[in-house]
Amino acid sequence: MKVVLLAGGFGTRISEESQYKPKPMIEIGDMPILWHIMKTYSSYGFDEFIICAGYKQHVIKQWFADYFLHTSDITFDFTKGNQMIIHDAHTENWKVTVVDTGLHTMTGGRLKRIKKYLGDEPFFMTYGDGVADVDIPATLEFHKSHGKFATMTAIRPESRYGMIDMVNGQVNSFREKSQSDVGWINGGFMVLDPKVLDYIDGDADMFERAPMERLAEDGQLMCYCHEGFWQCMDTLRDKQKLESLWESGKAPWKLWEK
Repeated sequence: MKVVLLAGGFGTRISEESQYKPKPMIEIGDMPILWHIMKTYSSYGFDEFIICAGYKQHVIKQWFADYFLHTSDITFDFTKGNQMIIHDAHTENWKVTVVDTGLHTMTGGRLKRIKKYLGDEPFFMTYGDGVADVDIPATLEFHKSHGKFATMTAIRPESRYGMIDMVNGQVNSFREKSQSDVGWINGGFMVLDPKVLDYIDGDADMFERAPMERLAEDGQLMCYCHEGFWQCMDTLRDKQKLESLWESGKAPWKLWEK
């Protein structure tokens, strides 16, 4: 199965870094968050990726073009005609197609533009700025079990704010807000049938708006509820949190050995 990654947005809420590169290329532990997401899928054996690029798309293409250089030792021998010798080359067992889906195209439009690369089989789709310990095969099995066009992974985000317990205006206690206090939201990590593309009109469509609303109205959208770890990287604070988890050696989304 193919894995589609949305990586074309401007990333304005983390402009401290996105002014230089697409948000999915911002590093966590010296590797782009896009790489972390791909490693998650790859750890389950899903190794074919289609990246919907847009803003600074050349950065993504260049990074993959040089990927084996990033992960190998290299000798540059200028005494023998400028030879480059690769030592212990290590690359992932990946097939990666990077598609320029337009600078201002919305998420739905980006999906519509890659139709020719998808074929007729269901595919995975997620956003290029969020990591999780989602059981990917379980989402696929759930998708197969209900027979609808679309499965969305639902998560309950962690709140940054505490709760006040009160009765008739009298404060009884303060406590940390738990996940059970928060409603379910779209966490990405979707499984989609190509028929969902028929719900997208064109470049101006945000997939999360009218197309998904119409899928829901038609009874074609189901939720796989994920109770585990999930974290997007919207802001610099989010990036710092992910960096801290990675440096601790206990990053919950690291499902691979090396």
